[in-house]
Amino acid sequence: MAGSKPTRRTAILVALVTVVVAVGAGVAVLTLRPDGADDTASAAPALTTTTVTRTDLSDSRSLGGTLGFGPERVVKGAGAGVVTRLPKVGETVARGKPLYWVNDRPVPVLFGDTPLFRTLDKPGLVGSDVRIVSDNLAALGYQTGSQPSRAKDGTKVPARQALLTDTLAAAIKKWQQALGLEATGRIEVGQAVVLTGPVRVGAVKAVPGDSVAGELLAVTEKTKLVTVAVEATEVGSVRVGATVAITLPDTTEIPGRVASISHTVQGGGPDAGTGQTGPPKVDVLVTPVKPADVAKLDAAAVQVRFTTTTRKNVLAVPVGALVALREGGHALQLPDGGLLAVETGMFSRGLVEVSGTNVTEGLEVVTAA
Repeated sequence: MAGSKPTRRTAILVALVTVVVAVGAGVAVLTLRPDGADDTASAAPALTTTTVTRTDLSDSRSLGGTLGFGPERVVKGAGAGVVTRLPKVGETVARGKPLYWVNDRPVPVLFGDTPLFRTLDKPGLVGSDVRIVSDNLAALGYQTGSQPSRAKDGTKVPARQALLTDTLAAAIKKWQQALGLEATGRIEVGQAVVLTGPVRVGAVKAVPGDSVAGELLAVTEKTKLVTVAVEATEVGSVRVGATVAITLPDTTEIPGRVASISHTVQGGGPDAGTGQTGPPKVDVLVTPVKPADVAKLDAAAVQVRFTTTTRKNVLAVPVGALVALREGGHALQLPDGGLLAVETGMFSRGLVEVSGTNVTEGLEVVTAA
C-alpha cells in the first residue's frame, strides 16, 4: 500500500500538466489569428494601370559580326617575270600607284571591273579594257581626248567600251614616263593590275624570287567595316544603305550603314570538321558612319542591330495589358472591369500595336504588374 500512493500522486500531476499544456496551446492558436484576419484576406488587390500611347514601333534583330577590314581578295600576277618587290601588310594602294614589282618594273593599279586581258598597242582597238585605261588616265589628270562614237571601220563603239585613239596612246606614254618606265605606249598583260577600288594589303603570299604567275597577295577594304553572316532566307529584308546600330565590346553603341550584300551563298552543307549542318548564309558588310568610332580597334566581335520594319505614329500598350478572349482575339480591360476588343499589330520591345473602336491615345487600361 505504501508504494501505491506515490504512483497515484504522479498520475494526478501528469494529468494536470497535460491540461495546462493543452490550454496553453489553445491560447497560442488564438493569438496567431487576430481579429479581422478574414476581412484582410478577402480585400481586392490594387489595380495596376497604364495608358494607351502614340509612338513609333520597329521590328529589329541583333546579329553577331566581326569588325575588321572585311573579306580578303586574292591578287594574282600575270604574264612572265620574277617578283622582285612586294608591299607590306597594312599598306594602302591608290589609283596609278605601284602594287608590286616584276623584274624591277613597277606594276601600277587601275580601278575597274575588267582585267587587262590583251596587249594594247594598236590605235583602233575597241574594248572594255581600253575603257579601263582611258577612264583611269583621265582620272589621273592625263589628256586622253574625246571618245568617238564609231571605230575606224565605221562600226558603233558599244556602251562601256572605248577606242584606242592616238591621243590615248600619247597619254599612255606620258603615264609610263612618270612611273619611270620605258615610254612605249604599249601595255602588255601583267604590266598593270585592275582592282575595284582603293585597297589595303591584308596578306602577302609570295616572296621575292617567285614567278609572277601565281597568288601574290591579298587585299581588303581600306577602311574598317563589320562582316555579318545573315541567313540566306532572311537577307532579303536587309537593304544597302540602311541604317544600323553597332554595339562595340565595351557596350558603346555607334551608328552604321549597310555598305554591300554579297551575292555568294556560303554553307548549307555538312561541316567538314564537325559533321554538323547549318543554314546557308550571305555576308553583309556594314561600315561605321564615323571611322573615328573604331579607330582604336583592329579587330573585335560586335553586335549589329538591323531594323527591318517600322510602324510610325501608332497606338500601343505594354504587352501585359492584353487580355486573351475565350472566343479568340484580344481585349483591353478598363479600370471598371469592362473589356474593349482590339486588333493587335507589331510587337516590339515589350509594346504591342493596338487598334479598334474607342481605342484612343491616353485611354487608361489595366496591365499586369
